[in-house]
Amino acid sequence: MVALATAATVIASQAIISGAFSLTRQAIQLGYLPRMRVIHTSPTEIGQIYIPQVNWILMCATMGLVIGFHSSSQLAAAYGVAVTATMSITSILFFAVARRRWRWSLWHVVPIVGVFLTVDVLFFAANISKIGHGAWFPIVVGGIIFTIMTTWKKGRAILSERLYAGSPTLEQFVAQLDQAAPLRVPGKAVFMAANPCATPPALVHNLRHNKVLHEQVAVVTVLTQDIPRVARDEKVQVQSLDNGFWCVSARYGFMEEPNVPYVLALAREQGLDFELEEIVFFLGREQVVPDRRPVMARWREALFSFLSLNALGATRHFKIPPEQVIEIGTQVEI
Repeated sequence: MVALATAATVIASQAIISGAFSLTRQAIQLGYLPRMRVIHTSPTEIGQIYIPQVNWILMCATMGLVIGFHSSSQLAAAYGVAVTATMSITSILFFAVARRRWRWSLWHVVPIVGVFLTVDVLFFAANISKIGHGAWFPIVVGGIIFTIMTTWKKGRAILSERLYAGSPTLEQFVAQLDQAAPLRVPGKAVFMAANPCATPPALVHNLRHNKVLHEQVAVVTVLTQDIPRVARDEKVQVQSLDNGFWCVSARYGFMEEPNVPYVLALAREQGLDFELEEIVFFLGREQVVPDRRPVMARWREALFSFLSLNALGATRHFKIPPEQVIEIGTQVEI
């Protein structure tokens, strides 16, 4: 029994660790967590990954649980609430998938979900009475993670809105160059944009302060879709504009990692003649400062600012050669 329990514990622990890595990566791709370093440990399995920050958090949490609860028997209440809550959430997610993805009618999905959800809720209600005996822990942990994810998602939306407020579209920006043509220098530049075919703030600041533009300019946007993977022939779209400008939109699934050099390689098949070795990448780096009239609560602003400072840089996240990158900083009030 001891050997069997030990083996079951090892298997369950490995499943939790791998699941935490996978879910964290998907949350990053969907914009619910800041960028983190993701290490691929297998050349053949795309989902075999390792995230150092998550591993350290799991280690500290495990040690804290052992020290705080002293024994596995005292962890029973916390474990019961965690498992029964997970079962209930899984049933609810099954309902959402059956309705939105599989297009099941209510007459088909309600009886099935109703049976499972009734059992799940009864188990959860039986364990919720043990909040004072340790069941509070998974609820608190879930609340903290939910707060971090919603704060990051809302903060990024506000930041994007402030950055692009009043900015012209890329087509309007290119049209304005005919009226006041800046100095064009030889070379090819790539600007990263959060919105498709929008004018990146880094492009505006570079033109405003340096008074020059490269002869060939590509604005690249990487979008994450609500599907695991995007087919190769649907991944990149290229639009040619006037005055040497190009608009490149790349679509990635939440199980994929964005790779800008690979995007540019696919774009060359559609007419974008940009060789990686001759490109200068311009990236924006935003510093969040508190506004006099904040949109979010002060503590959420502080949390978002802390997450932004500790997020992985765009250079490593998009696999851009660091020796070809120029970062342009700006302060944004939220």
